[in-house]
Amino acid sequence: MRVNVECRPARRTFIRFPQKRALVPTPPPARARGGSLEDLRRANRRLILGHLVTDGPQSRAELARASGLSATTVSSLVNEMIAGGQVRETTTGRPHKGGSGRPPVLVELATPPGGVVGVDIGHGHVRVAAAGPTGGVLAEDVRRFDVDTAGPSTLDVAATMIRETLAAAGLDPDDVHAAGMCVPAPIDRETSMVSTGILPGWRGVNPARELEQRIQAPVIVDNDANLGALAEVRHGAAHGHQDVVYVKLASGVGSGLVLGGRVHRGATGMAGELGHVQIGEDGDVCRCGNRGCLETRVSARQLLASLQPAHDEELTLPRLLALDEARDAGVRRVLSDAGTTIGRALADLCNHLNPSMIVIGGPLGSSGSVIRGVRHAVDRYAQPATAEAVEVTSGQLRERAEIMGAVTMAVAMVTAGD
Repeated sequence: MRVNVECRPARRTFIRFPQKRALVPTPPPARARGGSLEDLRRANRRLILGHLVTDGPQSRAELARASGLSATTVSSLVNEMIAGGQVRETTTGRPHKGGSGRPPVLVELATPPGGVVGVDIGHGHVRVAAAGPTGGVLAEDVRRFDVDTAGPSTLDVAATMIRETLAAAGLDPDDVHAAGMCVPAPIDRETSMVSTGILPGWRGVNPARELEQRIQAPVIVDNDANLGALAEVRHGAAHGHQDVVYVKLASGVGSGLVLGGRVHRGATGMAGELGHVQIGEDGDVCRCGNRGCLETRVSARQLLASLQPAHDEELTLPRLLALDEARDAGVRRVLSDAGTTIGRALADLCNHLNPSMIVIGGPLGSSGSVIRGVRHAVDRYAQPATAEAVEVTSGQLRERAEIMGAVTMAVAMVTAGD
């Protein structure tokens, strides 16, 4: 049965972006042991492709230094990828040092025409970005929409937005190589279905397959916190870090784990569900069906509800953050307490994973009071050496973290190829 959901008309403006540094796929590290020789070579090819997407054309010697592989291995793999059409040689990427002599021979991605698409589905919005083949965003659109109760209708809206955004970017829909999509719920790795306890209107919906049928292009899907983590590691606050915990504080609480430079999803895709750590057996019932989850105490809606009685005006998230910035004592106390509660759960996670950075993203990630609360709790409850090793910071990408992660994942899908 098709669910009709009224979508509030909104004035929509396409945003055009200049070409920027290419988005970065997640290159898997080379496997030193186990697996076949071809598995090892495949992993190393992906590693080299990742560095080319990250830093643009490079010489073979530079690729060897960046990847940690031997010069002989890099040369052999590059020759394979040239023969396979994935990369090519160029002398136009960079002048010779000193300005004279023959320019160096560089290796660059042999990118086909066309591009990729990113789709960010949140609890109350759909955001779509059209990007070039290496991930530079060309056009973007966002609409408010009741996502939770209407899976198929949400995907209908996303497909329409994709076609319109591609047109605004000057891209042909037939030349879309891949689409990356995030949803605000865990994705089961066996069935590719979402958690219907969190998205009740998505029962029986396979998001990737459904969107593929609508846009006629390959689609890869993950949850929003994982893609926020990927984006912050590749382009934001955690760039250069290999072991990171990303926490998204919004209408719910989600987290993504990056371990050894790769997003860690766990055996069934449920890794990182920080918001559903139980902090009180007699607490409120959570939307996941359990009782006393962290999310029931520190989600944005819960914090707004707890502060509303102390304010004559209707509190919104932007107003809450403005009051925090203005040093409102009551707001700062509540947000600091929320940060401390989150930080205590993170301290246990730090003792297990020993990350180098915790990134707090989502609408509440910019709150200084929340950051200070998290930092205090990690220092108080984590092992001293573990606490000293981890930096706690706000995300840099804010509301665009998930869409950038979706585009990055689509680029990775294309460049991985084999």
